[in-house]
Amino acid sequence: MLTTTQNHSSAPVGLHPAVLSSLATWHAMIERRDLGGLGAITHPDVVFRSPMAFSPYHSAAALQLALTTVLQVFEDFTYHRQLASDDGLNVVLEFSARVGDKNLKGIDFIRFDEAGKIVEFEVMVRPLSGLQALGEQMGARIGRPLTAYKGQA
Repeated sequence: MLTTTQNHSSAPVGLHPAVLSSLATWHAMIERRDLGGLGAITHPDVVFRSPMAFSPYHSAAALQLALTTVLQVFEDFTYHRQLASDDGLNVVLEFSARVGDKNLKGIDFIRFDEAGKIVEFEVMVRPLSGLQALGEQMGARIGRPLTAYKGQA
């Protein structure tokens, strides 16, 4: 079961206290467009699932590379809704953004451990035209370096 809020400023009821703290850090970094503090809220063995790849990427370095780059690619990025699981360790963030002339909508599925560290980060994006524009930009900027993190565990 998921609990819903309309924006990130009011946290879902029942969110684990460590997750609440990490999520506040996440939103502050997004607002500043600076993910320099991501390592503090990320488990070293985090799994990142990209909307462009079937196989996941492994490590905090892979997540840092992907998310820092996507923040450079996205224009008009905005979170709209936040949902949380009953156990307070899983959060879904709905967002919209633009890549060039393509608008897109997406969701970030973020799973935390009880220490508030991100252990899994999965992104889904629609429509296909927005996903393709995102994939082209990401591939041109970090395609080869990111591939090095596939299959590591």
